[in-house]
Amino acid sequence: MHEPGVDSEVAAQRRSRVFWLLVAAVVIVCDQITKYFANTLLDYASPVEVLPVLNITLHYNPGAAFSFLSDAGGWQRWFFTVIALLVSGYICVWLMRLQRQQWLLSLALSLVLGGALGNLWDRIYFGHVVDFISVHWGASYFPTFNIADAGISVGACLLLLDMVINPESKKRPSAEWNDRDNDKY
Repeated sequence: MHEPGVDSEVAAQRRSRVFWLLVAAVVIVCDQITKYFANTLLDYASPVEVLPVLNITLHYNPGAAFSFLSDAGGWQRWFFTVIALLVSGYICVWLMRLQRQQWLLSLALSLVLGGALGNLWDRIYFGHVVDFISVHWGASYFPTFNIADAGISVGACLLLLDMVINPESKKRPSAEWNDRDNDKY
């Protein structure tokens, strides 16, 4: 027999998990829609000024963040695909183990997950990541990026913030907590 309070807590925990996966899905959808328009409407490497410090410029990045390993000869496509799959799987497991009260950590992980999967899709489908947001100050340009990259970056900053304001989040769950969690779900 189940206790009503426990059942409602389990249901609330499940809703919380679904919500954070939906946040990741929103990042993926926004990322893919904007990349579709960038690919469809823009000419490669032809900047369109939006603001004096912001251009929309289509670029393809076969490497990782900031074009890391972009000229490595092709093997990096599958290397970064495997890394993205492993990281995404780990984040999904981590998200499923968080408590509802850990909303900042959940948000951070959801943004990173959405960004990783958005760029993973590009790598698998195109063989490179589609970048199009170009921020600059005068002649100094920040590397071109996309919505997925922004999700990953904001998520990483929120992870750091969570570590500072919620230091208990760094602690690993005990074996007792894991057993209790597995019994409930």
